[in-house]
Amino acid sequence: MRRFRKFPKTFIPKTSKMKHKKLKILIIVWIFLILINYYYMPYFILPLVWLLNVLVLLVIVLIQMIKIFKERKNISRQRIVIFISVSLITFFSFYKFYGIPNLFIEKLDWIILKEKRKDIVSDVKKGILKSNVSWNNVVCELPFEFPVVSNGGNDIWISKNKTNQKYTVKFWVFRNFFDSPSTYLIYTEDDQNIKYYNEKIKNDPERNWKIDNNWYRIFGD
Repeated sequence: MRRFRKFPKTFIPKTSKMKHKKLKILIIVWIFLILINYYYMPYFILPLVWLLNVLVLLVIVLIQMIKIFKERKNISRQRIVIFISVSLITFFSFYKFYGIPNLFIEKLDWIILKEKRKDIVSDVKKGILKSNVSWNNVVCELPFEFPVVSNGGNDIWISKNKTNQKYTVKFWVFRNFFDSPSTYLIYTEDDQNIKYYNEKIKNDPERNWKIDNNWYRIFGD
């Protein structure tokens, strides 16, 4: 039966303190990277950053596994804590391309910036905000960089149904490559679009859902 090394309560080895400090730094850097990736990282280099992040974490996990094997006859609690922590960080990074932390940030982001996005929609309806880029007739570059209400550049997508004069405004959650599917927070009063989004929710509720009245979270539209 394996036994853990025990130290007096008043004694904490320097190596243990250093390991604990390094683990804290790793977690802080990882959280910072997740936030940067979510809000600011250009979508065309995000996969490369993700791949590098996962590879580095896998190397760290492998190193910890080797150390656990070497210390198997007298393994410390600290070593187990480090291994479990790094393994969880690696899993959260790898699974669905930061899927779990991104979803948590997305839900928190909606709560925090809900009123700001509603103000933007109001400005669109008033004609204050409209398409203002030369390369597209539906994209509007917002006149501010912070807070980030639409990831990948703080641009929004504005469309208007010419028949019923109803607006649809899209905020990017994840801005993907070229014609690859992106993820949006969408405001719409257009009955045709509402019907379409409800159908998407029915067919794929895991990636599409209604957030609030006239507000939807839609993947791949």
